[in-house]
Amino acid sequence: MHSKAFAPEYQGALTDLSVNSSLTDVLAKGTQHLRAAQVSGSQQEVARSGLAVAEAHRRLGNVEEADQAWKASYRAARSAGDMGAMAWALWSGGTLARQRGALALAFRLLGLAAEMGKRGGDIVARGYSLAGLAETGRIQGDYEAVAVLHEQLLAEARKRGEARHTVWALEGIAQIHRNTGSYDTALAMFEEAAEIAGKADDRRGRAWALRGMADIVSLRDDDPKRALALLAEAELTCREMKLSSALAYNHKMRANVLFRARRYDEACDVYEEALAEFRAMSEPRGEALARLGLVKALAHLGRDHAETAADLDELRRTLDRIGLRHARDMVDKAHAELGIAPLATLAAEEGGHR
Repeated sequence: MHSKAFAPEYQGALTDLSVNSSLTDVLAKGTQHLRAAQVSGSQQEVARSGLAVAEAHRRLGNVEEADQAWKASYRAARSAGDMGAMAWALWSGGTLARQRGALALAFRLLGLAAEMGKRGGDIVARGYSLAGLAETGRIQGDYEAVAVLHEQLLAEARKRGEARHTVWALEGIAQIHRNTGSYDTALAMFEEAAEIAGKADDRRGRAWALRGMADIVSLRDDDPKRALALLAEAELTCREMKLSSALAYNHKMRANVLFRARRYDEACDVYEEALAEFRAMSEPRGEALARLGLVKALAHLGRDHAETAADLDELRRTLDRIGLRHARDMVDKAHAELGIAPLATLAAEEGGHR
């Protein structure tokens, strides 16, 4: 049996906020309480309110403000000697680093957060930090290294009846299965995540699960109509809660569905929309994936092979720099799918014909 989803990152005077609170409301209330805490001189409350401000900014895509806020929260927590609050601030900073594509920094900050959570006796902060480490490794494509950690965290979440963490772990494991070709298992886990999130009133978790389901339905079943309907349902939640990052990834998936349905003109328009959203929030991983989709769609519409090859080469370098192995492999598959050799090969062939 799972409890209702809750948001442990909203702390101190902000515990009345729910996992479904609009991020603009979270930011407004967090800022209000932060100012009051600064006036009162309570460094512990400054740290706790500052964490909510940092997380609201991060999820709204305000990366510079988020970066300043988590660091200020950490400094206040350290001043108060509150190791639990220090752990949460480091978790927020590590999550932001992953969002910005700085995976090495994400690993370092989340590792420190997990250790600080352990020392401070905050098992929830430690759990979230370990989950962050697992997610960072999964995004990087290091499935073998993090699959066991995902399973352990899922077992712990189920045992404690923590719906939000159960949903997160199910979605992470499902994504690994999806990326390794086990579509049936992936769909079943996404569906379970959506069901648990729905019963626990975790709208954000359900939106991400619906996106995963749409991906499999489009990929395995070639059913764009159902996939687009699932994404439309998820988009309502993203817009109502102001989930900027989730909305951008929703749009990228919508473009993927249209691409697979060979509706290339429509796919280009939606990839462009997603690309603009990712750029606005400085999220290089999403930007690179949207660009890859756009390059492939344009190629199917007859774009010059050399221009396509140049874009794919640039994308491969970008993904190598970020450290995204699975996405880098997607570039290699794009060359094969489009029948376009890498730029160096094209140049060599051209030179040989002269």
